[in-house]
Amino acid sequence: MSSYFTDLAQQYIDGEWRPGTGSWDIIDFNPYDGEKLASITIATVDEVDDAYRAAERAQKKWGATNAYARRAVFEKALAVIDEREEEITEVIIAELGGTRLKAAFELHLVREFLRESVQLALRPEGKIIPSPVDGKENRLYRVPVGVVGVISPFNFPFLLSVKSVAPALALGNGVVLKPHQNTPIAGGSLVAKIFEEAGLPGGLLNVVITDIAEIGDAFIEHPVPKVISFTGSDKVGRHVATVCAANFKRSVLELGGNSALVVLEDADIDYAVDAAVFSRFVHQGQVCMAANRVLVDRSIEAEFTEKFVAKVKKLKTGDPRDPQTVIGPVINSSQADALSGVVEQAITEGATALLHGTTTDNLVEPSVLTGVPAYSDLLRQEVFGPVVFLVPFDGEEEAVRIVNDTPYGLSGAVHTADIERGVNFAKQIDTGMFHVNDGTVHDEPLVPFGGEKHSGIGRLNGETTVDSFTTTKWISVQHGRSRFPF
Repeated sequence: MSSYFTDLAQQYIDGEWRPGTGSWDIIDFNPYDGEKLASITIATVDEVDDAYRAAERAQKKWGATNAYARRAVFEKALAVIDEREEEITEVIIAELGGTRLKAAFELHLVREFLRESVQLALRPEGKIIPSPVDGKENRLYRVPVGVVGVISPFNFPFLLSVKSVAPALALGNGVVLKPHQNTPIAGGSLVAKIFEEAGLPGGLLNVVITDIAEIGDAFIEHPVPKVISFTGSDKVGRHVATVCAANFKRSVLELGGNSALVVLEDADIDYAVDAAVFSRFVHQGQVCMAANRVLVDRSIEAEFTEKFVAKVKKLKTGDPRDPQTVIGPVINSSQADALSGVVEQAITEGATALLHGTTTDNLVEPSVLTGVPAYSDLLRQEVFGPVVFLVPFDGEEEAVRIVNDTPYGLSGAVHTADIERGVNFAKQIDTGMFHVNDGTVHDEPLVPFGGEKHSGIGRLNGETTVDSFTTTKWISVQHGRSRFPF
């Protein structure tokens, strides 16, 4: 087992590794076999304050550092990840129950976002804005917000921590990161260790491993951070947004989804099956962009369903360390129980289980359900696991209505032989992202990532990241003398 679970089972504050001073420990378990990986004494409100104050102090000098010098840290971080690839893979497998395929996918994206951060350090640009006043020069500067608080989730913790931490740092900010309690190493102290080895000055990145039962809203209410970047459920996101608004902070919210993959009658059925299976079952379906619903034109429903179920049956569920495993464990027993409840509710409401997977501890085998009644809440909520609903439709108009009939609006996909037909379909869907002839699970460093409705507020990636983690400052210069009315 990786030494990271012993060496990194601490808080990282002001450039120092230190234990928390809370009265209880967060126990980090392997979701596959229940092995205790680490025991971490939680951070208190005082440690949260220490972390934010350290970031505030360190940021002043960092924000004034030449952007070309800042980017060297991210180049070195890439080299550290290359050197530690196997160890990081072990952490993802053990702490998340991620398969080797999933670990490779996550590491690939982390590298892509770090490469973008190298460039992001040089991205902010100022402007000269015309003035109606003679002799007036309006300068618009793009400056760091100061300190950013980052709260990351358990499903892609390494990626989704780095995705906010790296650009916030590249743009000249200090950062305090609070990882999810189920993934304190992959989502927290591992990130700190990589940047420490990459030469990031102490105090700029701090990691507090704690729980709201201990600190309440202290992480988001604290006066130092100007932006809170949160990835997680819409329920918690609503609370984060409310507290941020009450404290005049900006919030960037990447929340849940209920994506649909739509198969029109002229689609390549075999290809659509492949896309749909990946879109639903990657990382056990614990992905905000996952295709909870697969909509199929009734004229091809029988053929698609037969091929889809046959492919899902071949997915191996089991030990994530086995390279042949596609479906590893879900993150904890509560999640496993909730998924069993979803399947039973669907059947009670009249659905047919074309595939009814069993649950053993945290291993949840895939379930494929059809005939879920249109009134069912299951079709409108996020299902975070390997359960999928097949929904037939008659014509595009009905498909659009069904896809939009959910409070969420994150991602989605449509398959058709006519690309422009697909684009026209995509334009009618209330989502932040939609894909033609592909899967629903995508993230790229330059393309704005985010959702509509309950799927979030704001965007990350590329120029939208600059907008999220910097602010504009107007400085005017009057050449000559102004005239005042009195």
